[in-house]
Amino acid sequence: MIRFDRYEVMSFDCYGTLIDWEGGILSAIRPVLAAHDIDADDARVLKLYAEIEPKIQQRRYIRYREVLREVMRELGGALGFVPAASEVGCLGESIESWTPFPDTVEALRTLGGTFRLAVISNIDDDLFALSATRLKVDFDWVVTSEQSRSYKPSLRNFELAISNIGAEPDKILHVAQSVHHDVIPAKAMGLSVVWVNRRGDREGSGATPAAKGQPDLEVPDMETLALMVEASTR
Repeated sequence: MIRFDRYEVMSFDCYGTLIDWEGGILSAIRPVLAAHDIDADDARVLKLYAEIEPKIQQRRYIRYREVLREVMRELGGALGFVPAASEVGCLGESIESWTPFPDTVEALRTLGGTFRLAVISNIDDDLFALSATRLKVDFDWVVTSEQSRSYKPSLRNFELAISNIGAEPDKILHVAQSVHHDVIPAKAMGLSVVWVNRRGDREGSGATPAAKGQPDLEVPDMETLALMVEASTR
C-alpha cells in the first residue's frame, strides 16, 4: 500500500489517463473511414494506431501535430485508402474537442488539495493548452514532448520533468494509464507509479502498445485514487 504522505508532487499523463484519448481518436477517424467505405471495427483501428504512432515517434523528432498527420497517412495505407488532404489533419484538429473522463475534473481538484500537480505529456504546448481548459485546474508544471523534443517512453521526458519540478524522484508520484509510455520509464527514473487501468477487463491494450510493468498501485479510475488519498489524510 502506498503511503501518500511520502509525496509532495503528483504528476500525470494526460491523454488516456485524464482525457478520453481512445474516444477522441475514434471520433476523429470514424468519419474518414466512413467516407472511404472502410469497414474496420474500433478494436482494429486502435490496434493499428498502437502499432503506427510509436514507430513514427521513434524517428527524428517532429511535433505531435505532424505525428498525427503521419498516423493518418499510414493508417490509410494499412486499411487500403488514401486520405484526402482535408482528412490528414483530422486527429490534431479534433484534440480541442476531446473530453476528460467523467471522474477526472473532480479528482484533480481533490488531489490538488494535497499535492502540487504536474503533467508529463506526449503533446505540443499549444495542443495541451486546448485540453487544459477542460481540466479546470492550474498545474504547477506542464512538461510536453515539444519541450523535451522526445516522446515517452523516452527517459528524456521524465528527466526534464524531474529537473523542472526540482524535487527528488522519491517525492514524486506519477499517475498514468499506459504501461508502455509511463509505468516502465517512470519506474526506471525512480518514481513511484499509480497505474490507472482505464481499460479494465476489455481485451487488448487499445491505442497503446502491450507491455508489462510493475506499478506501485493499480486503480480503475481517478475517482478511486482521490478517495484513497482522502481516506489516508483523515
